[in-house]
Amino acid sequence: MGLRFGPFTLDEPARQLLRGEQPIHLSPKAFELLALLVHRRPEALTKAEIHERLWQGTFVSDVSLAVLVAEIRAALGDDARHPQFVRTVHRFGYAFSGTVSGIERSRASGSGLTTCYLTWGAERAGLMHGENLLGRGPAADVRIDAVGVSRRHAMIVVADDVATLHDLPSKNGTYIDDVRVTSPVLLAVGAEMRLGPVLVRFHRSPALTSTQTLNASRLTRRG
Repeated sequence: MGLRFGPFTLDEPARQLLRGEQPIHLSPKAFELLALLVHRRPEALTKAEIHERLWQGTFVSDVSLAVLVAEIRAALGDDARHPQFVRTVHRFGYAFSGTVSGIERSRASGSGLTTCYLTWGAERAGLMHGENLLGRGPAADVRIDAVGVSRRHAMIVVADDVATLHDLPSKNGTYIDDVRVTSPVLLAVGAEMRLGPVLVRFHRSPALTSTQTLNASRLTRRG
């Protein structure tokens, strides 16, 4: 799924900002900040929370944050005095004020089904070709309804015989072998990932039938 606002598209799995089909350069930290503000819209985030999300355990001044905001505004052609996208909340922090819509691929019943699937607890969910959104929100392709899992927590992209894991970024992090995911990670069969407090295992089987695959929108964690 991509996120569109104005003439721009935020493609998180590809870590690209596009204007139409033209890529627009953003530094890695600026991209992370933009994604964070977009996902938390219209909520205003404090500078302290942004610092913790972008520079965990590392002290940086507010100047570093201001530089990232200026970079984002320059990329979007935004005006600090009359912002269309990134709003300054004086003596507090920043908020995203643009209107956002999602761009989803078609998920016709049974089409695009792969041999990849996930398990956690007593639950199981098949993965589709392309982007698979993992999270607690109702729009998630694989819904993991547990405290500590973000509404849009992580993404698994399946292409041919390769699956990669991406953090979106989530509040409580996505981990492989207790190492936080900060860039796309190739998933091996049996790989165990942690989404906040929830352990999820990646599998591949020779075939999945319709009786083996659950409707992701109905998946909830049994407790």
